[in-house]
Amino acid sequence: MLVIRLQRTGRENTPTFRIVVSEKTKSAKSGMQEIVGHFIPNRETPVFECKQDRIEYWISKGAQPSNTLARHLRRIGMKNMEKFIIKYAKQKSKSEVPAPVAAPAAPATTPAPVASVAPAEVPAAAERPKVA
Repeated sequence: MLVIRLQRTGRENTPTFRIVVSEKTKSAKSGMQEIVGHFIPNRETPVFECKQDRIEYWISKGAQPSNTLARHLRRIGMKNMEKFIIKYAKQKSKSEVPAPVAAPAAPATTPAPVASVAPAEVPAAAERPKVA
């Protein structure tokens, strides 16, 4: 199966991407069929250029754009990219506190009275044995 995806090129910390058509089972850098554009995200205004007619041709032949590429293509105005975009469920933020669960109403019981114990009598200092 063919896939249209981004192939990372460029130096360390300065990514640039090629938009390539390649076999899904191969890595993005090997076995590409055609280069159909490029994407440079680190400029003041990111550059995204592609051959839309060639991308439409490959999609008509059964190639599927990757999720990220489909989002970029939709942003520049290509039609029918929604079916290739995977929608993820939003995760709850950690700061949200779940609502307290209402406890079932139980009859209130009073605890049994505790018998008070008198403290043991302490012998006076004169009665204490002397320790040598």
